[in-house]
Amino acid sequence: MKKMLQLFDFTQKVNYKNEILAGLTVAMTMIPESLSFAILAGFPPLVGLYAAFIAGLVTAVFGGRPGMISGGAGATVIVLIALMKSHGIEYVFAAVALGGVVQICIGLFKLGKFIRLVPQPVMFGFVNGLAVVIFMSQLEQFKTIVNGQITWLTGTPLYIMLGLVLLTIGIVLLFPKITKAVPASLVAIMVVFALVLVFNIDTKTVQDIASVQGGFPPFHIPNIPISFETFKIIFPYSVIVAAVGLTEGLLTLNLVDEITGTRGNSNRECIAQGGSNILNGFFFGMGGCPMIAQTLVNLGAGSRARLSGIIASLTILIIILFGAPVIGKLPMAALVGVMMMVAITTFEWASFKVINKMPRHDIFVGILVAVVTILLHNLALAVLIGVIISALVFAWESAKRIRARHFIDENGIKHYEIYGPLFFGSIAAFFEKFDIQNDPIHVIIDFKESRVSDMSAIEALNNLTKKYNQLNKVVELKHLSEDCRQLLKNADAVIKVNIIEDPTYKVVS
Repeated sequence: MKKMLQLFDFTQKVNYKNEILAGLTVAMTMIPESLSFAILAGFPPLVGLYAAFIAGLVTAVFGGRPGMISGGAGATVIVLIALMKSHGIEYVFAAVALGGVVQICIGLFKLGKFIRLVPQPVMFGFVNGLAVVIFMSQLEQFKTIVNGQITWLTGTPLYIMLGLVLLTIGIVLLFPKITKAVPASLVAIMVVFALVLVFNIDTKTVQDIASVQGGFPPFHIPNIPISFETFKIIFPYSVIVAAVGLTEGLLTLNLVDEITGTRGNSNRECIAQGGSNILNGFFFGMGGCPMIAQTLVNLGAGSRARLSGIIASLTILIIILFGAPVIGKLPMAALVGVMMMVAITTFEWASFKVINKMPRHDIFVGILVAVVTILLHNLALAVLIGVIISALVFAWESAKRIRARHFIDENGIKHYEIYGPLFFGSIAAFFEKFDIQNDPIHVIIDFKESRVSDMSAIEALNNLTKKYNQLNKVVELKHLSEDCRQLLKNADAVIKVNIIEDPTYKVVS
């Protein structure tokens, strides 16, 4: 509990310059993305910025991973589009708040640890698919509206956009060779911003997406009927929002752990995300979760503490209150260039080097997860599919590994020594090891190098003993581990077998 309540690690050395500059850079990249997703879902633009501020601040202070950035992420917003169209924004706010409650429950019951079950090929697929999604989403900024129709930029506007994007990418790549004292992405944004202002270049800006001016997020109770019917409408959306948010969040947390060589607290992150979404629901926010692109921008700028996330959130609030006229003139080309570089550096290029050394099923899983992520933009579904396929492959491979060695001792008792786990996948191979008709009247099955894993294994033992009993033969189990014995004891109503108790030796005092 003490660890959960400890908000800041005061023993950690904080580089304040890096944290402040990283926070400012993150804020610049979060604003257009939050606005875009809000508009995409049909929300008022400020609902996206409020989500970026609330989610970013709460998780920066209370979250389980310093350096991780949260905001109004598209992964959760996409889930809510159908609810927005069918019932309106008040139901969206209620669903977001209820989703926050679900996330807090997951954190309190310490279920966040199950993210460790995600295998490495799924992580490769998740990261690579997300990198492609981030890159492809930036291409939307190369479009414009002509006579009510969305079309690609052509002619001079296209060349200007391309030139500024390439300039941004060039600065991000080359500036670290000069100095790493200032984040290259922030320098790139400022240089391109200055060029556009000084030379009065006509190009797409943040205010072309939507206005970012407003007031402090107001308290608002969702205006919906309090009834079981309402609960039935919003609860499925709440569960999906919670699942998608936590999946993206905990995978991002794992990624940051690998980059920084430290370890975050997944359950604490679940609680912080839940708290931020409850506040989002009551303060006009569209909900959110950790954002991998902005997190990588943050880490690339040198941040390793909580301060940058706090700075980014407060910067967004200040911009909403006072800085809209200036930020509105920020060229989108600069932000697109930064995000494209994030996508390029996010992609696990090393996966191409090891692809010929990986098992074929791992290659298939990684590619499948990436494809689902790219096509459906549903990270939770992609990861779930990858984990299920990986689990089935593991079960199949484990099932093939069950073996048995048998011999008859001087007393005429036949011993079967089992190697490998006995579970639902290995039952058929397990039965093939026994010669029931020709075995002597006394058989001992030794589980010293095996274990009984599940109900299917118990039923298999039950069927085996029945077949021996029908021939008036006795079967005894030997060297069962404590957890296997408990499993059999709990299944007394299903199975009756003789277990040879291993002797326990006490030290004489």
